[in-house]
Amino acid sequence: NIFSCIFYKIFTGEVPCFKVYETKYSLAFLAKPPVSHGHTLIIPKYHSRTLTDPGLPDEFLADVGPIMKKIAAMNGEDLYNVIQNNGRTAGQSVDHVHFHVVTKPANQPNRGLVLTPQSWPSYLRPMKNTLRTLIR
Repeated sequence: NIFSCIFYKIFTGEVPCFKVYETKYSLAFLAKPPVSHGHTLIIPKYHSRTLTDPGLPDEFLADVGPIMKKIAAMNGEDLYNVIQNNGRTAGQSVDHVHFHVVTKPANQPNRGLVLTPQSWPSYLRPMKNTLRTLIR
């Protein structure tokens, strides 16, 4: 339901946030709670559950890319992740398309998104062998 969506309430002003950047189509604000310094969420001002839900206009998504770049630069870190999840199994916690810009300070390797060979999906290892075979 659009009216019970926390992100809808944020971009309509019903729920306050710490705005970082705003356009006609998008809103960027600091995450609560953050997983690293400057952890920012970017949401289209159009309620859509996932990227592929019917009806999400392209202009709302086209607006997000340049904002991600600006947020990454404003955070002052050369290392960062941009994360977007679709569906609960993929890690989506709010049923509204959103993007995370998460700084990854070099001196804090265990903050933010932590990716290691052990945490990355195991199907990638066999896929590497398949790709090597295809490339030969």
